[in-house]
Amino acid sequence: MLDLYTWTTPNGYKPLILLEELGLQYNLHSINIGKGEQHAPEYLRINPNGKIPALVDGAGTPEQVVIFESGAMLIYLAEKAGRLLPASGQARASTLSWLMFQMGGVGPMFGQLGYFLRAKERVAPAIERYRGEVERLYGVLDARLGEVPHLAGDYSIADVATYAWAGSFERLEIPRDKYPNVVRWLGDVGARPAVAKAMAIKLA
Repeated sequence: MLDLYTWTTPNGYKPLILLEELGLQYNLHSINIGKGEQHAPEYLRINPNGKIPALVDGAGTPEQVVIFESGAMLIYLAEKAGRLLPASGQARASTLSWLMFQMGGVGPMFGQLGYFLRAKERVAPAIERYRGEVERLYGVLDARLGEVPHLAGDYSIADVATYAWAGSFERLEIPRDKYPNVVRWLGDVGARPAVAKAMAIKLA
């Protein structure tokens, strides 16, 4: 059995979406980061970095596997199920490239812009820096999605990873009409039953 420890953030939704897409059975454990539950000793034994999400496969068995970092979790689950991550060749390379694009670019930069936009003290140079990078990343996504229906061509864990972050136009004060291909893709991915089911889950 899979045990997912998560919260309702973009990173937290990523493995939740994938578990629903793959139809894998799992137990869902709420880690309320607003209350600091990610720093509890029992959780730090699962994820020493004190972040969400984290995943345990086969808890308490000799084959137990513990994973933290959402990208690693997506790779593990896709390989476990044999779906949404090609086994070899350019298709696999493209999927992993776009997954790492989200992990190294979209997530960190979108997160930093969101933080500085809502900080008690507006730091104009920081906002300018991160807004510029977020707009650049949206431009990369929009150009790619003008060429192919999904980030790696076919629907994959790269789309799962990016979806929950890419719909942040209003929160990040970014005009969505500048990126029509991203908007089209968000609609297509969001209409998938597994995605809609995962995104409707609320934790307490």
